[in-house]
Order: sequence, then structure tokens, then C-alpha cells
Amino acid sequence: MTTGEREHVDIDPRVGLTVTQRRYVPHAHAHYGGSLVDGAYVLGMFGDVATEMCVRADGDEGLFASYDEVQFRAPVRAGDVLEATATVTRAGRRSRTLAFEARVVCRARPDKGESAAEVLPEPIVVVTATGTVVVPPAGP
Repeated sequence: MTTGEREHVDIDPRVGLTVTQRRYVPHAHAHYGGSLVDGAYVLGMFGDVATEMCVRADGDEGLFASYDEVQFRAPVRAGDVLEATATVTRAGRRSRTLAFEARVVCRARPDKGESAAEVLPEPIVVVTATGTVVVPPAGP
């Protein structure tokens, strides 16, 4: 590049697009002591938020191709309200890389009463991941 020239970079408008969904974790999904819920529950939420992302970004449900990394950071319990977010970090011709984060935003408080719960002052990040989705080629 010579002085005064600028590099032209096309950034896909889908990069940075974010989708968030919330879900209550029912007691029927607790599998372990302490009302713990298995990690697959959150991965299912990531699949749902990835599907919505594909619909919004590409007009198709797409297919989840792979997870590159999953980190379970804190427990999920029955009675939690989970918030799952997906953000497009890279958009290729047919593939999209998504960053996922799941947070507990409300939690049951059985120590205060049978149906007591609270909104947490700060969400608890429980799972992070990166994954790849694939959409069909654009139509004619």
C-alpha cells in the first residue's frame, strides 16, 4: 500500500448479529443431586438459538455442523431461568461461526420457601462455546 491508500475490507453484515432466548428450567429436567441439570440441556438451548440465528441471517434453519469448544463453567439447577445468546463471529459462503454464552438470570431459592426465587444481581455465566452452522447455497 502506498501512502494515502486505504485497504478496502468488506465485512459481512451478519458478523456481530446476536440472538438471545430465555427458558425456565423445569424440575423434571433435574437428573442429579442438588437439583442439577445435565450439560446437554444447555447445548440444546444453543441449538435452538443457532437455528433462530440462521433463520434471521439467512432465511433458513441451517444445520449445526460442529462445536469447536465447550466449557461448563458453573452448575445449572432446576428452577433457573437461563438466557442463551449466539453471536456471529465469522460468515463464510455457507458456514457461520457462532460464539455462545448461557447465563443464569434468575434462580430458585428453596431456602426461603417452596416456590421462592430471585432475579440475580449479576447473571452467572454457566456455559460458553463456539460452533459452526451451515446453510444451503443461495437459490437461483
